[in-house]
Order: sequence, then C-alpha cells, then structure tokens
Amino acid sequence: MAFRRRRVDSPRVDLTPMVDVVFLLLIFFMISTTFIEQQGVAVNLPRTAASQLPERSQDVLVYLTAQGDVFLMDELVSVVELERQLAGYGDRAATTLFLLSADQQAQHGDVVRLMELARRANFKKLAIATDPEQRQ
Repeated sequence: MAFRRRRVDSPRVDLTPMVDVVFLLLIFFMISTTFIEQQGVAVNLPRTAASQLPERSQDVLVYLTAQGDVFLMDELVSVVELERQLAGYGDRAATTLFLLSADQQAQHGDVVRLMELARRANFKKLAIATDPEQRQ
C-alpha cells in the first residue's frame, strides 16, 4: 500500500491585518495632529532676539498690515471702531495683555496711534509681536 506524502507548506505570515492597523494609526494621527500656526492676519513681523510671550485666549490681539488696515482678532475694524471696542474692556483692561502685531512695513505713526489707543483704554500690559531672529 502506498502512502501519500503530506505536503508541508512553509509558514506564511499574513500581513493584511498589520497593514490595516498601520493605515488606521496613520489616519488617527493625521486627524488628531494640530498644526501650530499663528492665528489671525498674515503680517510680516520684524525680527528680534527677544523671548516669546505665551499666547493666552483672553489677550487682545490687534494686527496692523503694511497697507494700514487694522484687525481686532480676525475682524477688520476702523480706528474709531477699535477705540470703541477697547473702551468696552473697562476694568479688565488693566489685567489684559494688548498684543500688537504690526507688519514691518507699516507706518510708524500708525503703530504709535494704536499704542496710544491702548493707553487711553487703560491697558497696562502692551506687547509688540516679533519673529525670532534666525541664528546662523
């Protein structure tokens, strides 16, 4: 009587579940990753070696573009409207940071005028945003 020889298959690793898990992880990290960008209006800030201030949600962010446009947070406002809204801070102005992000091509007089508006609205903390200096 002749016995049939059993054919021995070499062991195989099925990679399909592993590929599925890798793709799921990739999708998870792509969705959950936050990209850090400076929010607000795009202005070309001057460069300096000064340290950076941490950004807080209660700060008043004012942007001045090279063309002289003024933005409060992300909203285009006139100087009169900005003055009215800054006056609305009342007593909170003394403890709130007024962060001025002025384009490096902006007129000096416009920057000083915005700083004066902040002073008249009783803001005691004033910061001027800059980009970190590139070290070589």
